[in-house]
Amino acid sequence: MSGYVGILVSDPWLQNQFTQVELRSLKSHYMSMKRENGRLNLGDLPSKMSRLKVVGENLTEQERASFIQDLYQNQDDEVDYEFFLKIYLKLQAHASVRTGSTGAKNSSAFLKAATTTLLHTISESEKASYVAHINNYLSQDKFLKRYLPIDPSTNNLFEIAKDGVLLCKLINVAVPGTIDDRAINTKAVLNPWERNENHTLCLNSAKAIGCTVVNIGTQDFIEGRRHLVLGLISQIIKIQLLADLNLKKTPQLVELVGDSKDVEELMSLPPEKILLRWMNFQLKKGGYNKTVTNFSSDIKDAEAYAYLLKVLAPEHSNPSILTVKDALERAKLVLEHADKMGCKRYLTARDIVEGSPNLNLAFVAHIFQHRNGLSTQTKQISFLETMPDDAQISREERAFRLWINSMGLSTYINNVFEDLRNGWILLETLDKVSPGIVNWKIANKPPIKMPFRKVENCNQVVKIGKQLKFSLVNIAGNDIVQGNKKLILAYLWQLMRYNILQLLKNLRFHSFGKEITDADILQWANGKVRSSGSQCRMDSFKDKSLSNGTFFLELLSSVQPRVVNWSLVTKGITEEEKKMNATYIISIARKLGCSIFLLPEDITEVNQKMILTLTASIMYWFLKQGGDDKASVSSDSENSSQSEAISNSTTDDSASESSADENGRRRRRRTNSKVLF
Repeated sequence: MSGYVGILVSDPWLQNQFTQVELRSLKSHYMSMKRENGRLNLGDLPSKMSRLKVVGENLTEQERASFIQDLYQNQDDEVDYEFFLKIYLKLQAHASVRTGSTGAKNSSAFLKAATTTLLHTISESEKASYVAHINNYLSQDKFLKRYLPIDPSTNNLFEIAKDGVLLCKLINVAVPGTIDDRAINTKAVLNPWERNENHTLCLNSAKAIGCTVVNIGTQDFIEGRRHLVLGLISQIIKIQLLADLNLKKTPQLVELVGDSKDVEELMSLPPEKILLRWMNFQLKKGGYNKTVTNFSSDIKDAEAYAYLLKVLAPEHSNPSILTVKDALERAKLVLEHADKMGCKRYLTARDIVEGSPNLNLAFVAHIFQHRNGLSTQTKQISFLETMPDDAQISREERAFRLWINSMGLSTYINNVFEDLRNGWILLETLDKVSPGIVNWKIANKPPIKMPFRKVENCNQVVKIGKQLKFSLVNIAGNDIVQGNKKLILAYLWQLMRYNILQLLKNLRFHSFGKEITDADILQWANGKVRSSGSQCRMDSFKDKSLSNGTFFLELLSSVQPRVVNWSLVTKGITEEEKKMNATYIISIARKLGCSIFLLPEDITEVNQKMILTLTASIMYWFLKQGGDDKASVSSDSENSSQSEAISNSTTDDSASESSADENGRRRRRRTNSKVLF
């Protein structure tokens, strides 16, 4: 077994039951199930495992539930990944017996099928729903309208997605402005290189809006692997539908809570949890006595929907809806009610009674968008206006959150200030960045009830940071447990920076094991731009002249001349022109293959941390292609000492602000060694 498998599962017996491909596929399914409610219990498995081949196809939900209940008494027990694999194997063997297969070879025969069919059944209902969504939102797109509307009864969706344009456009519908349309290759017939560029742009942009794409590559789109394409489309649409489930977009959500402390808690919740809280808030008003905890089993009888729609749109209510005994008939009446409200269905009556979690979530989210039933005259809204809104902190939190989620850890995080407080995810991240550095024997795995156990995890996080030579002046594990924003951001910045510097060090074979510094990156970038014949230069990563974007366009052009279309570049004089250039820079960098999480404002406002990550990511991509940086370094040697001094000065200032200022010590620390944030 390879090291990769060992990372996925620690149990040697489990390692011998699966191939790497199987483990990756099952891990993807497991994380998808867990992400829907934030955790996965035994009682959730019967409905959620319907999408797994053999287990889902050959056993009914009731049969799966009965089998699991016979094995385990407490259905509220949380299921981790290895526990999930063991249950899966038992269900698989049970299904094989039910279908008449015997022997180990037969029971796992489906695992030996081509990777395009492994565990990869798709929901025709989900496909039809997503096709309807695409037809609705992209029907007026100048390029795509020749292909729309797509017929949901065919597989045309997957054929159209093969050139990457549709997925790029869908990302822009979900989060407008993520991809600069100028960077998308939209010729009638694309060559393989152009198609691959679109796929790369799509995947890196999907990561940048919060999608999990750990096990998806450009080849998967080229081959039209339906389960992966549909899975990504599902994530993109979900992000779009949940976009208003936050207090910035919908301040009326404060009606769901009591005091300021509750408001802060609400702000830290993932959008799915807020949607559930909103639904239960409305159901309570309507006299519904149960609590809905998921978008699957709790709403199969359609009663919750009947009460919800009666509260939100009583004028369309059917008095007989609650007297109907058949759940399917009630679900049909619910959808008739929704139609009268003008809500797009996203699902059928059968999807409701079968408990399709993705489609039910989409349906409830659309109801919320259309009519949320919240008051605009709430006292707490005035309190919201007095709460500090630090745009810089918000942008950095977003960048670090997306970066951590892109690693494919066991838990998807929604807010770094809340989700990192028990230390576990930070330990997982450290282990990804520097494998083997975490002492897992003394780590405490969630759920963690005792506060001192969280402190123990965070103390190890701080200890490892010092081992990696991070600047952690007066920072203790308890600061992370308490959710100290500035200190958490300071730590994450150093961790991100350490990661990219280590990646660069590993690629620069002629560095003779020397550490890569910020000055080396600055020097390389200036050398590359000058070698292309340009007079552009950046003096530091906070050089205000960078705001117009010209330097980075020159840098990108120097590493890949064909990537920049100079006819689309503005002069970068006005703020609008600067933003257009910045958006174009980010998109073409992602199109090359750079995994970056900054926003256009980070370039126009010259956020030195994000500027450093952008430059380093371009350098990393260039070296990965086999590019040689010897010439650029040697040609710039006359400026080496000056560059290092500038780099050290700017980065030291940032380190000082992030740690010493937090503890009331406003001073500048200047050293002659390489800078550590």
